[in-house]
Amino acid sequence: MNYKEFDGFSVNIFLDEENEWVAHFAELPNISAFGDTAEEALSELKMAWEGVKESYRKHNQPIPVSPAQKEYSGHFNVRIDKRLHKSLATEAARAGLSLNALVSQKLVQYAHNMDSSTY
Repeated sequence: MNYKEFDGFSVNIFLDEENEWVAHFAELPNISAFGDTAEEALSELKMAWEGVKESYRKHNQPIPVSPAQKEYSGHFNVRIDKRLHKSLATEAARAGLSLNALVSQKLVQYAHNMDSSTY
């Protein structure tokens, strides 16, 4: 099955406690399908997704876009504890970096570690 048919959404598929295969979108868990085989569950999910998109179109609503296909500005604002803010600002100053540059480096390193970790 071509996962492009799911418009970039991540598909989770597993065998449930009743020995039925369940397929659903990780980002939209309410859209799911069942089957006797994994392939059947995926095929049913494809039909369910097409039905959901048709319903959105019928009601003149925007079809959900997967996070992988959205456009991002690169701006990311987050509130943190004052002590952490002070610690990061001090670390940045000692390293001769802006606070944004330091936090960006830390996020890149974190993402790299997450990509290379095994579960």
